[in-house]
Amino acid sequence: MNFRKASTLDELWEGDMAEVEVDGHIIVLVCPEGRAPRAFQGICPHQDIRLAEGKLDGRVLMCRAHQWTFDANTGKGINPGGYRLTEYAVKVDGDDILIAVDGIEPLFANC
Repeated sequence: MNFRKASTLDELWEGDMAEVEVDGHIIVLVCPEGRAPRAFQGICPHQDIRLAEGKLDGRVLMCRAHQWTFDANTGKGINPGGYRLTEYAVKVDGDDILIAVDGIEPLFANC
């Protein structure tokens, strides 16, 4: 896997999220409470809304447009439950957050 620097731990606090772009992929970085950083597709699978414009309560990520919600640890859809966010591999190297995007494509719902 080819990892690229996306952010630093100083820029992403526990319970926080941030939008980054790596090789043309819009990604939402989340740091769920008590967990390591995770990286998911940054566009809601329902419609083209940036997930970083929504809310993260430390465990659940919510899109601002239609309140679709996702588990911030797994990317699995909560409401509705039949969808999920594509996840990118994350590696922490010192203070750097690295993400691999090769061969990863976001999922969309066709609604």
